[in-house]
Amino acid sequence: MRKESFKLLLGITLFLTLMITTISCQKKEPVELTVFSGAGLKDILPQITNEYSKKQPEIKININFASSGTLQKQIEQGAYADLLILPGIKQLAALEAKDLVDKSTRRDIVADEIVLVVPSDGQKIKGFTDLTAPEVTKICLGEPTTVPAGEFAKETLVNLKLWDKLQPKLILAKDARQVLTYVETGNVDAGLVYSSTAAAAPAPAKIKVVAKADPELHKPITQKAILLNGTKEKEKALDLLHFLSGPEAMEIFQKYGFKAVSL
Repeated sequence: MRKESFKLLLGITLFLTLMITTISCQKKEPVELTVFSGAGLKDILPQITNEYSKKQPEIKININFASSGTLQKQIEQGAYADLLILPGIKQLAALEAKDLVDKSTRRDIVADEIVLVVPSDGQKIKGFTDLTAPEVTKICLGEPTTVPAGEFAKETLVNLKLWDKLQPKLILAKDARQVLTYVETGNVDAGLVYSSTAAAAPAPAKIKVVAKADPELHKPITQKAILLNGTKEKEKALDLLHFLSGPEAMEIFQKYGFKAVSL
């Protein structure tokens, strides 16, 4: 009788041990990933990370949006991030030179282009050459030294041989969204922004795209993603990076005017 009771007790103990072990293995510790992203993805990236979170519910993603120049400074000053996404070529090069990012993980996830936008009721501008007309007095673009969209816009105008001619008319903004705001409110006659910025306009009925810059007029425009060297969650940050360049993310990107990267 004692022997049978011992066997029963042993069996129950083994069963409970197995159940506890199984539950412990299934339960994953929550992980937080911090993503630094250019302001141009403010409407888009949360949608993509929400889709990712459905597949990886144990991962919480925190996003810090700012201009490429601001993100560069924050990282240089020691701010923690696992993953960086930005369009700025100069800013990323500076971080690479200081060995703050992992070059081996760098990936172009989507491509963009420069477009010319005007107020929806604007009739005097049909293309870039119309910007030189006397009746066009205010043209807005991002500050080229700190705003990547402004840098690409300047490069476009330089190659069109319009930059010098337009100097008296130029109004420089702190980012591409501010350019769009000036156009939406009619404070300027035209603005140069990313196609994705125009597609995500808060008031789309107030603007219209009248021209797209030939890709040959500027360096390739891409959103670049890269891991920070200081990340404590490299494996999970890499998994998120792979998702960002996958088909589910691309479907969302394309709704906002982005294109697949040409290989």
